[in-house]
Amino acid sequence: MRIAIIGTGNVGGAIARGLKGKGHAVTLGARSPDDAEVKALAAETGAGVAFPAEASARADLVILALPWGVAEGAVKALGDLSGKVVIDCMNPLGMVAGALGLTIGHATSGGEMVAGWLPGAQVVKTLNQVGAEIMAQNAHLPHRPVMFMAGDNDAAKAQVAALLADLGFEPLDAGDITKSRLLEPFGMVWINQALFRGKGRNWAFAAVEG
Repeated sequence: MRIAIIGTGNVGGAIARGLKGKGHAVTLGARSPDDAEVKALAAETGAGVAFPAEASARADLVILALPWGVAEGAVKALGDLSGKVVIDCMNPLGMVAGALGLTIGHATSGGEMVAGWLPGAQVVKTLNQVGAEIMAQNAHLPHRPVMFMAGDNDAAKAQVAALLADLGFEPLDAGDITKSRLLEPFGMVWINQALFRGKGRNWAFAAVEG
């Protein structure tokens, strides 16, 4: 699959590392393709590099791994992504009453806003529920980590599920895009435990049966 990762920070870099050797043609969408860190990430992961709109135009699947504060302008600058599958792995984080929290929720979600910015694209909310380290490498965990996804198109979710499996996750369908209202607070549970409750970053949720 031809995949564009828009954003080359911690999350974008981790996804690129996790997809290395999995048979996909990955292109990093970067504002500064000649940046030394971007070139180093491309060399490490075997990915190509292009400006974000160019990377998105030639991809089958686009992964949005951007800070929420710049997301709207950056996503709209990608152009018309009609017909493409788009993974939104962003959480709408900001300072709320003096602490890190979700800036929107209950009546809408970041996933729904992204879908509104990209009419015609098949937006799937996922990869927002663990830290970057677990996206890059999770084979050492005693249970296969679960990753929920939400979106309106079953075919798109099937395609995303295959990608999540390549990243080492057990994909579970949470329902339509409005279920992003569940998945974004769920991501905050991981952040709370990892950053504020002393659990650290080397863990993930699992769906354990039996």
